[in-house]
Amino acid sequence: MLPGMSFEDRVVLITGGANGFGRATGARLTEQGAKVVLADIEEEAGEEAAAEIGAEFVSCDVRDPESSVAAVDFAVSKFGGLDVAFLNAGVSTGCGLVETFDLELYRRAMQINLDGVVYGINAAVPAMRRRGGGSIVATASLAGLTAVPFDPIYAANKHAVVGLVRSAGPVYALESIRINAICPGFSDTRIIDGFKESLRNEGVPIIEVEEVVDGIVSLIDSPDSGVCHFVQAGMNPQEFRFRNIPGPKVSQA
Repeated sequence: MLPGMSFEDRVVLITGGANGFGRATGARLTEQGAKVVLADIEEEAGEEAAAEIGAEFVSCDVRDPESSVAAVDFAVSKFGGLDVAFLNAGVSTGCGLVETFDLELYRRAMQINLDGVVYGINAAVPAMRRRGGGSIVATASLAGLTAVPFDPIYAANKHAVVGLVRSAGPVYALESIRINAICPGFSDTRIIDGFKESLRNEGVPIIEVEEVVDGIVSLIDSPDSGVCHFVQAGMNPQEFRFRNIPGPKVSQA
């Protein structure tokens, strides 16, 4: 448990909760007293994960806005409200832009990685308003902060998540609803299964899941809104500092 942090009786909904960052964050927060609902399209794995960590499970396809609403409604009906939403569901792209472009894979990646965050925020905010505030954290990536020549579509949807959070965060902060993004580097989850050995052979460090969870938990409890915290090997999780865009050049009279 991080110093000074308590999640006792806070209601938490986690999409993509059956494995990876979702499951690990759910386990951490249940240990700290939170009432956790894992939401995932993988029902068997999700139910098993929920049983193991002492959480509840609800089936959810984040590509469907009504499914996100139903997941929030489940958490509210089960525990009386919603305090935290960790919008974590994500997939690798699986296709390129031209020679290996696949329309079905492209739409799947955009729907899960971007639409899932949009629908999750849309579903969570009304419930958090009824609680007088809350915290939403979306899983983006270092791919949302820099160019990724080997997977431009993944970079595109993660950049979109970063832009969404930076734009929405200050607006909803006025209602005490904080919206932020976590941006991990290469981490030991299923999303790198296809090239994990290549990373290791090239000496690229792979971040342990629990290190990312430290950053997620800290960001959930952060007073900031509209910020993106990166998690990189050998560094403490911290806010990424964006440069301001150039202002207009005003001619001198």
